[in-house]
Amino acid sequence: MSLSRRTFLVSTGAAGLSLALTGRAEALHTVRPGPRAGYGPLLPDPAGILDLPRGFKYRILSREGDRLLSGQGRVPGSHDGMGSFTGSRQHTHLVRNHENYPDATNTVPTAGLATTYDPGAGGGTTNLVLDPALRTREEYVSLGGTAINCSGGHTPWRTWLTCEETEGRAGTNGYTKDHGWIFEVDPYDNRRNADPVPLTAMGRFMHEAVAVDPSNGVVYETEDAFSGAPLGSFYRFLPKKPLAGHGSLRAGGTLQAMHAPGLNDMSLVREPGTTFTNVQWFDVPDPTAATTPVRAQEYAKPIVRGQKLEGCWWGDADGCVYFVSSFARPKDGSAATHDGQVWKYDPRRRTLTLEIIFNGTDADDTYECPDNICMSPYGGLMMCEDSSGENYLLGTTRDGEPFTFARNRQELSPGETGELSGVSFSQDGRTLFFNVYTPGTTFAVTGPWRRHS
Repeated sequence: MSLSRRTFLVSTGAAGLSLALTGRAEALHTVRPGPRAGYGPLLPDPAGILDLPRGFKYRILSREGDRLLSGQGRVPGSHDGMGSFTGSRQHTHLVRNHENYPDATNTVPTAGLATTYDPGAGGGTTNLVLDPALRTREEYVSLGGTAINCSGGHTPWRTWLTCEETEGRAGTNGYTKDHGWIFEVDPYDNRRNADPVPLTAMGRFMHEAVAVDPSNGVVYETEDAFSGAPLGSFYRFLPKKPLAGHGSLRAGGTLQAMHAPGLNDMSLVREPGTTFTNVQWFDVPDPTAATTPVRAQEYAKPIVRGQKLEGCWWGDADGCVYFVSSFARPKDGSAATHDGQVWKYDPRRRTLTLEIIFNGTDADDTYECPDNICMSPYGGLMMCEDSSGENYLLGTTRDGEPFTFARNRQELSPGETGELSGVSFSQDGRTLFFNVYTPGTTFAVTGPWRRHS
């Protein structure tokens, strides 16, 4: 089915104010057509935790501050990106990031653990193992002593790449080693996670997420440079040993930054469907950023720049990679304002296309600031919000119209809730997993996914 570009006006219910959302969705289909109009209105949760549509229910798998089942200490906080993997006996394995800053309260345990990189840092990952009834059977540290682990991505060989969103140096913030790397985490065998090795050839910068092309092993990387000049960019890594399995990325490769003729600041693009052709990639002179940040190094031609390049996901159905610019503000260095963009890069055609843009007003915060994303096996995208005010989990219909799927009700202050993060489906499509960042909470949601409301 081919769909033309559309513009939607979504009522906010507040004195006639509305939010303009422009979208294009034909490329967002995966296995089955998406819901025609979402899954219906959100019903208030009597427990005041998570609102969902009729027929859906959640299970809390893990909470910040609880005891880790491994006995290694407390469940760390700042739950961010997360990957889900299928195991034996219908078990599910989750790898969960902890975006702990130096002043975090509930850090990832490191004392006496072989999974520690730098005992002076408080971030890392924890693994959960769930039985078929979604009960947490195991929970343990799989990586510790890393810093500000934001998001990451799955590999075709079923491991998780966790990304540090920092450029912190040894000798600062209590760190004993440099940070800003990507690390590989095994969801199944924690012995493989001992003696962590940073994947230095993949760059040292403010990483957010990655997506791997399963046909050739190319890894795409987003850079979450929040403000200032220059803003972040979009990168690809060409491994020396593509698709060679666990540990193969340690062999190194070539990191490159994107150049799209006619495009410098992504915030200036306003019309979904706008496509830039003849995309080129230029080698990063110094991926380790020994003296100059990767984004500020000299390139043969201007590289593409955007504010808060965040979620990243590989689209199996069309062989394209999707990534997000969470928002853009001139006060932070962008040329224009938006409340979120979703972009698509087609490596075969070498084209970059704006798929979705959120153009909102400060009066409404329902549709804004997309962060972590995933493709739904039922069609369309699922998008986590990271904004001020209330935060939602959003979806897109088969026609590209947005809908709310979940609303975080856990208030941090009046009218303010924590961001949602780490969204992904189980392999069988029956369960959606995601996190609330603060207070750190991991959810599993089940229900009538095929229902079209």
